[in-house]
Amino acid sequence: MEFDRIQFYVENAKVSCDWFVSQLGFQSIAGYANSHTDTEVVSSGNVCFVLSSPLTSASPAASWLKFHPPGIADVGFRVKNIELAVARAAAEGAKILEPIQEDLNAGGYFKRAKISGWGDLSHTLVERIGSHSLLSASDKLPLFTRIDHVVLNVEAGDLSSAVSWYQKILGFEPQQNFDIQTEKSALRSQVMVHAEGGVQFPINEPASANSQIQEFLSANRGPGIQHMALQTNNIVGVVADLRSCGLPFLPVPPTYYSQLQQRQNYLPADWQAIAASEILADWQEDTPAAMLLQIFTQPIFAEPTFFFEMIERRVSLVNGKQVQAGGFGAGNFRALFEAIEREQMMRGSLRDD
Repeated sequence: MEFDRIQFYVENAKVSCDWFVSQLGFQSIAGYANSHTDTEVVSSGNVCFVLSSPLTSASPAASWLKFHPPGIADVGFRVKNIELAVARAAAEGAKILEPIQEDLNAGGYFKRAKISGWGDLSHTLVERIGSHSLLSASDKLPLFTRIDHVVLNVEAGDLSSAVSWYQKILGFEPQQNFDIQTEKSALRSQVMVHAEGGVQFPINEPASANSQIQEFLSANRGPGIQHMALQTNNIVGVVADLRSCGLPFLPVPPTYYSQLQQRQNYLPADWQAIAASEILADWQEDTPAAMLLQIFTQPIFAEPTFFFEMIERRVSLVNGKQVQAGGFGAGNFRALFEAIEREQMMRGSLRDD
């Protein structure tokens, strides 16, 4: 399984398209409309987003935006056998929103279906046969290589149920789990990974009434996708490019890096650039060169809901074999949590229990 197209419902597809092109370095590769919905498609490498906005009240985007702020409405998954995937989902109780359909276009032959997801989220399942390149004719080099992971926030008390749902319906398995608590707030998280292709789909729930997860749930008016990580092979260069375009990131205090230096015997050649870029860094003690590097944008919409992560998983040579940074570092997870807490305090939404 791999991530396929991700669908956003937004207020104005053309305006959002311009934002993705100017702020995230994506390419506009298609645009079309029907009687009720305007749609733009943007891509970067193998990352593809469909941006849809309503033209009339009959649009699915209009129904979504009536209950939620702009955000991700559908997370697409590429599967090896769509008949088996849909049959499994139906047998386990998922609602089939769109039955299997076949299509042939310039991108190749594919079959797709849509099932219900958690809350108002849906999942389009796609089996692609033949060419399915997302790159346009432009010679512009993409900033991102793939979607690394997508994160779902659920209501307090629903984490175990959501984990079970994604196990049964789509075949995910639980891997790492995190229980993060500061003096002010807390969350619980379970990382879900698919055995076929390694798709990572973490699920969070609030563990305190003033948790940043609860802030998201309140602003989003229910569960939904909190953020998505875009993988790159050059995070320092990409962040510099995006900052030059005006994209705002979550700040990191200098003490974070001084504490890391005390812990770390090995530092990469570009350590100063990593620190100057305010990129979070984590590693396993036995493979310090296989660093996990992450940085997070401010929320991209008016509400404090959806944001992007940029991630680089560096490779270390161990006994003649290449080992890539995998999973999620506890240090980075906590640092992100604390960074969002600082933003909550600035917004005035973090109060003492």
